[in-house]
This record gives sequence, structure tokens and C-alpha cells, in this order.
Amino acid sequence: MPQNTVVSVSQLNRYIKSLFEQNIQLKDVFIRGEISNFKGQYASGHFYFTLKDKDSSIKAIMFRNYASQVHFVPENGMTVLVRGEVGVYDRDGVYQIYCREMQPDGIGDLSLAFEQLKKKLLAEGLFDTEKKKPIPRFPQVIGIITAKTGAALQDMLNILKRRYPLATVLIRSVLVQGEKSAADLCAAVRQMDELGQCDLLIIGRGGGSLEDLWSFNDETLAREIFRCRTPVISAVGHEIDYTICDFVADMRAPTPSAAAELAVPDQTDLQFQLLSYERQMTQKLESKIQCLENDFGKQRRIVDHFNRRFAVLQAKLETYQSHLSLRAPDLRLKREKARVKEQSDRLQASVFRRLEREENRLKNAASMLNTLSPLQVMTRGFSVVTAKGKVVSSAAHLKLEEQVRLHMLDGTACAKILSKEVRENGEEHAEEGIDV
Repeated sequence: MPQNTVVSVSQLNRYIKSLFEQNIQLKDVFIRGEISNFKGQYASGHFYFTLKDKDSSIKAIMFRNYASQVHFVPENGMTVLVRGEVGVYDRDGVYQIYCREMQPDGIGDLSLAFEQLKKKLLAEGLFDTEKKKPIPRFPQVIGIITAKTGAALQDMLNILKRRYPLATVLIRSVLVQGEKSAADLCAAVRQMDELGQCDLLIIGRGGGSLEDLWSFNDETLAREIFRCRTPVISAVGHEIDYTICDFVADMRAPTPSAAAELAVPDQTDLQFQLLSYERQMTQKLESKIQCLENDFGKQRRIVDHFNRRFAVLQAKLETYQSHLSLRAPDLRLKREKARVKEQSDRLQASVFRRLEREENRLKNAASMLNTLSPLQVMTRGFSVVTAKGKVVSSAAHLKLEEQVRLHMLDGTACAKILSKEVRENGEEHAEEGIDV
């Protein structure tokens, strides 16, 4: 600019701006400072703030295309490290730094973003225990949301088939990492819930880095899981990995394999439990039948007592009748006779009704006991095989030429083993003996 030249304010500001633009050192600078006067313009998406230290400050701006790549929310008082270009805003004649990158000083931006979102959702009540839905004990249809090519899916399918083959599994394949994965996961949760066929949903993937698992820290996904009417088990990464999805789900599993085990019961345990229930029911039934028999005996004794009492009353009546006949009180005799006859009929009817009711209870109990009797099985042609006084439960336990006894409903018979067929690994092996 020539000396002693009169210029306008705009010309001066543009000249100073050009000097900044020509300085290569100001094109790419790193600055550490504390954020103040932060204004997040949500409509435009730009960040306006001031960076300061104990002695000085500088205005800063971060336009939307760069601000959208910041994973955490900048706050006043936060110390950050920014990278950008120093330039002049010629309208106001101030210089400022135009930021392209920002990260918190001393901690990763992903870690900070995780803690910020966790704190926010916790305050809103999305992690409250009382709002979590119970996991069904015997789910009939289980929906799995994960990558169809991942090893985690095969592990879950194998465990579900082994533990509880009665359950039907619906698979919704999704992207589990990358820019579009969070939206895909949200859509999958919403679709599976709206389908209305699943009793339980499992969402997850195998292990990976914090960046690999970041889709499961998405705020929209967290709110989608919270709104889901179907119970959700989160199974993301390894046991040491925690995501926002784990906190908001109705149950967290340390691994996908553990999620499959938590989702369904073990059929072997159920079989043992059913056998135990059967034994308990049989014992209680036998005890009940014994009680009924005791009650029936007691009712019999009561009936006998009433009969004896009735006989005594009948004898007294006859005595009274003989006395009355001597005095010829015909009218009084008829009244008393009618009254005694009425009471006698009512007593007999009551006794026989109670006796009939107790006999029906005994018959029902005896019929139930007869149904559980092993003799009923023999009436359909089954028999029990014994050898040397022990029950034979497998053909593999028999020897050729061995003597056995067949126990049937109406008697026993002796037999000799001349041949046998034993199934091993699904194949039949035949053995034959020679009858000497």
C-alpha cells in the first residue's frame, strides 16, 4: 500500500486480510485453549466460540461441514486442541481462527462423546432398572440383529439349537460398522418390533476397537431400543466392552454367545425338572389317595353311628307307640309318628348323599392311581425283560445264548438270546448265535 495514501476502512481490512492469506505459517496452525462464549448454531450447524488462556484470547469459528465431524459436544470451560487457518473477517476487522478439526485435550473425542451421551441419557431415565422389560423364560420366536457374515451369528445359532431347539430364529442382517451402520441398526430394531412376531430381540456383534463398535453408541439407536416394545438383549463385543446400547437394553450380555445362553433355557435342565415334578406329583397323589381312604373310613364310622342311633330312636318310638296305644291317644300318636318319619327320612337322605359323594371321590382317586400304574402299560402288549434278576434296558447288555425272562401282565416266560441287533452311531450291527 503506497505511503500517504488515504484508504477506506474496507480497503484497509481487505489489505490486512491479504497479508494473512499470504502468510503460509498461518494456513495450518494448532492451538490449545479453553472454550468460552460457545454458541452452537443448531439451525446453521456452525460453532462460534472464543479460545483463551490466562493471558489472551482469540475468536474462533467452525463451519458446519467440519463441525458435523466432531463426535462430542463442546462446552464452556473445556480445554481443546484445534487445527485450522488464521484469517481476517474483513467486515468487522477482526482476525480469528477458522477451525477444521477439534479434539479434547488429554482424552479422545470418542471417549468424551461416550461419557457425555451416557450422562445425558442417564439423566433422562433411559437406563432406569424399573423401566426395563422382563426377558421371557420360554421365547418361541427370537429375532437376531447382526451381520449375517459374522462369526457371532453362527455362535448364537449353534447355542440356541443345542439349548432350546423349540425356538424359531428370525435373522435381520445389518451393517455393524461404518457411516451407514447406525441408521441400519435403528431401522432393524424398528422393523423387528413392528413385525410383532418376536418374543425377544438380540442385537450385537463380535469384538473390535472403539471405532468399530461406535455404531452401538448412537443416540438415535439408544432411543429406538428404549421405545421398543419387545425385550432386547444387547451383546456387543467382548466382556470388557461397554456401549450405550448395553446400558439402555433390557439385559446386557458380555458376548453374543452369552446372549444366546441367557435368552433360552437348557432343554436338559428342563427334562430333569419335569421328571422331578412328575415324582412330586405322584407322591402327592398317593398321599391324597391315602387321605381320601382314611376320610372314607371315617365317614363309614359316622354312618354306622347314625344307623345305631337311628335304631335306638326307632326302638324308643316303638316303646312310645305301645304306651300311647294303651292310652288310645290316636291323634297325638299320628303327629309324633309323622314327625319321627320326617326326621328319619331327612337323616337317611343326608347320610346317603354324603356316603355317595365320598364314594365318588374314592373312585376318582383310584382311577387316577390306576392310570399311573405300570400294569396299564403291560395291558397294551409291553413286557419287561430281566436277566439274572436285573432289568435289561439295552440290547447291548445281552449276550448270545443268555437265558432271559419275559414278564407280562398275566405271567412270565423264559427265552434264550439267539441273535441281536445293536445300533451304534446310527448303524445297526447284527450278531447271531447257534442254538445247540
